[in-house]
Amino acid sequence: MILITGATGFLGAELALQLTKQGIHVRCTKRTNSVIPDILLHLKTQIDWVDADMMDIYALEDALQGVTQVYHCAAWVSLKAADKKPMINVNVTGTANLVNLCLQMHIRLVHVSSVAAIGSAKPGDLITENHHLDQMTETDGYAISKLESEMEVWRGIAEGLNAVIVNPSIIIGPNAGTEGSGQLFETIRKGLKFYTSGSCGFVDVEDVAKCMIYLMNSNLHAERYIISAENRGYKQLTAEIAEGFGIKPPSIYAKAWLMGLAWRGAALIAAITGKAPAIDKISAQAASMTRNYDNSKIKKATSIEFKPISTSIKEICDRLAPSKFPPVGETF
Repeated sequence: MILITGATGFLGAELALQLTKQGIHVRCTKRTNSVIPDILLHLKTQIDWVDADMMDIYALEDALQGVTQVYHCAAWVSLKAADKKPMINVNVTGTANLVNLCLQMHIRLVHVSSVAAIGSAKPGDLITENHHLDQMTETDGYAISKLESEMEVWRGIAEGLNAVIVNPSIIIGPNAGTEGSGQLFETIRKGLKFYTSGSCGFVDVEDVAKCMIYLMNSNLHAERYIISAENRGYKQLTAEIAEGFGIKPPSIYAKAWLMGLAWRGAALIAAITGKAPAIDKISAQAASMTRNYDNSKIKKATSIEFKPISTSIKEICDRLAPSKFPPVGETF
């Protein structure tokens, strides 16, 4: 039996979909109040849904009965400053609980981390799996939670756990809708005017799931893999997304000081409304940073041919086409 944690999320749902398409019956954990994604609703006979919070070790132990493989996709993601400490606690403790149970029950684990848990390279160099985040200087709560979660997996590996770690870059795909990475597409669709000088890695969700399935069924062990298809500058990326929607691309260069004003303004609005900020300090700074990733290790391990990011962009824009939405005003 295969167990997927976080199957109600973007990546977990795609993973469950691909496994069931292979004729595999899977078990998926969810929280009591979680909503099953539309793409999985028709798979009632192929997916066993169980309520098991990652902080509830007894519920997790029940969910793991008869399981031989676990894909750990569950994680709390939040930009709210108030969520930083509890998010770190939940992500790290939940992973530790799962690692301990997998050790006891001799279960193989594929753990989903993030490039957020990988450090930076020297200017001009690609970031590889050998780079490590400096926890002493990092302030991003999500990055810290992913790094410390990875450390729990490495601790388990040292104690005999059979596991590999994947570090996806920014995951995109039509089924994200307007959440997560889909927010970028929706913001551009509404008329974003600004672009930044930064760059990052991007990868289609289908390819991340394919790599995870390959790694799970391989003999590879005690390794981490960056999963990223292409490195794209934000100026090029936003222009291509705008083209996909048939609208004018962002044309105003947002310098660092302007991004500083943006996150401060968003923080003020968030404080007044009680909603999550549209952009926070970490995101604003990252938008002007160059972070390009080396994907040679995962390509060598799996021989994967990544879907071109241009193809993914077209698929997403087609899904979020303006004709499917009422008219909207411009956003700044």
